[in-house]
Amino acid sequence: MSNNDESNLKWNEGITKYQWLVLLIASLGWVFDVFEGQIFVASMRDAMPQLLGDASEGMISYWNNVALGSFLLGGAIGGVFFGMLSDRIGRSKTMIITILFYSLFTCVTAFAQEAWQMVALRFFVAMGVGGEWAVASAMVAEVMPKRSRAVMGSIFHASSVFGTYLATMVGFFVIAAELWGDDTWRLGFLIGVVPALLTVWIRWKLHEPEQWVKARERAAEDPSEKQGRISELFNSQNLRNTIVGVSLATIGLATFWGAHIYGKNALMEKKKAEVLVAAGLDASSPDEEKQQVLDARGSEIKRAEMLSMFVNTTGGGIGLLLFGWISNRIGRKGAFVFYHVGALIIALIYFKFIIGGGAPTWAIWLTLPVFGFLTLGMHAGYAVYFPELYPTRLRGTGAGFCFNMGRLVTFPMLLLSGWMQRPESAGGLGYSLEDAASILSWLFLLGVFVVLFAKETRGTELPQ
Repeated sequence: MSNNDESNLKWNEGITKYQWLVLLIASLGWVFDVFEGQIFVASMRDAMPQLLGDASEGMISYWNNVALGSFLLGGAIGGVFFGMLSDRIGRSKTMIITILFYSLFTCVTAFAQEAWQMVALRFFVAMGVGGEWAVASAMVAEVMPKRSRAVMGSIFHASSVFGTYLATMVGFFVIAAELWGDDTWRLGFLIGVVPALLTVWIRWKLHEPEQWVKARERAAEDPSEKQGRISELFNSQNLRNTIVGVSLATIGLATFWGAHIYGKNALMEKKKAEVLVAAGLDASSPDEEKQQVLDARGSEIKRAEMLSMFVNTTGGGIGLLLFGWISNRIGRKGAFVFYHVGALIIALIYFKFIIGGGAPTWAIWLTLPVFGFLTLGMHAGYAVYFPELYPTRLRGTGAGFCFNMGRLVTFPMLLLSGWMQRPESAGGLGYSLEDAASILSWLFLLGVFVVLFAKETRGTELPQ
C-alpha cells in the first residue's frame, strides 16, 4: 500500500489482529493497574480505622494521606525504573514483571495488621502501577500506524475507567455489604491477585515491537545509541520535552489529588448532610453524636460514595476517550489547552456554586460528569504525547519519567491541601474543602502556560 493510500485510511482501518491484541492486553493491564490504586480509595475509610484501632478522625485522615503519598512516591520510582528497564530488556518482558509486582503486593495488603504495613505495601503496589503505564503506553505507540496512534493511545488510557468501575463495584457490592464484617475491605485487596493471570497471556501472545528490536541492534553496534539512559533526557535535544512533559503531568496529577478527587465525592457528602439533617443534627452538634448517626447508616453512605465515583468516572472516561480525536483535529497543544481551560472553568463553578453553594442533588448529577470530563480528560494526552517526544531507545524511560515524576512532585500538594484545611488552632488556614480545591484548581491555568513551550507532534512519525 502506498503512503498516499495509507493517509486516506480512517484510524481504525487496516489495523491488524495483532495490533488490536496489543491494545487489548495493554488496556487490560492498565485497567487492573488502576483497580489496584482505586481499591484503596474505595476502602480506606474502612481499612485504616480498623488498622489504627481507637483513633481520632484526624489521625485516620493523616494515615490515609500518608498512604496516598507513599503510593505517589512508589509510582514515581517504579515508573522511572521500569520505564528504563523496558528500553533495555523489552516491552513485553517488563510488562509481565510490573503486573506481577502490583498484583502480588495488592494481594498481600489483605493481610496488613498495622497502618505502617498498609503504607509500605502501597509503595510497592505503586511501583508496579507506575511501571506498567510507562511500558504499555510506549508499546501501544510503537505498534500502531501514525494515523491511529493518538486515538489508540486515548483508548488505552481511557480504559482506566473500567479499573475504577471495578473498584467501585467492589466497594458497592462487597465492602458496603460487609460480607466479612469489619474485615470485608480485605476481600477487595485479595481480588487484586487476579491480574497476575494476565501475564500468562502476555508471555504467550506478545513479541517485542519492531522499532524496539531495531533500536537494540543499533545499540549493539554503536555505544552512543545505548538504551534507557536517563541522563539523555536532560541533554540539549530532549531537555525541553522533558521539562514540558514533567510539568504537564505534575499539573494533571496535582489537580487530580488536590481537586478532582474531592469533587468526585460530592454525592457522598450530600448524603451525609441529608442523614444528619434527618436526625435533627447540625454543625453545632457534638462530633461524637454525628459520627454515631453516620456510622449507623454507613452502608447507605458508602453506596452514595461509590455512585458518585461512578458518575464522575463515566464523564472522565468520555473525556479521556476523546482526547485523541480532538488532538488529531486541533493538535496536541490545542487539545491540552482546551482541557485545561475547560477544567479551570468547571472546577471553579463546581466548587464555588454547586458544592460550596449547597446546590440540590440534581445539580450535582448534571455537573459531576462534565467536571469529570474536563478535569480528567487531559490525562489521556500523556499516553498520546509523551511517547511521541522521545526516540525508541528512550521512549519507555522518557514517558515513564515524565508521567511518574509528576506523581513525586504531586506529594507536596497533598500536604498543602491538608494544611489549608487544618484548623487555624492547629497551625493551618482553616479553609473548607471546596475552598482549598478551588485554589488548587488554578493550577490548570499554569498548564496553559506550559503548553506554549510544548512541541507539536500531530502528524509526525515516532522518532527512531
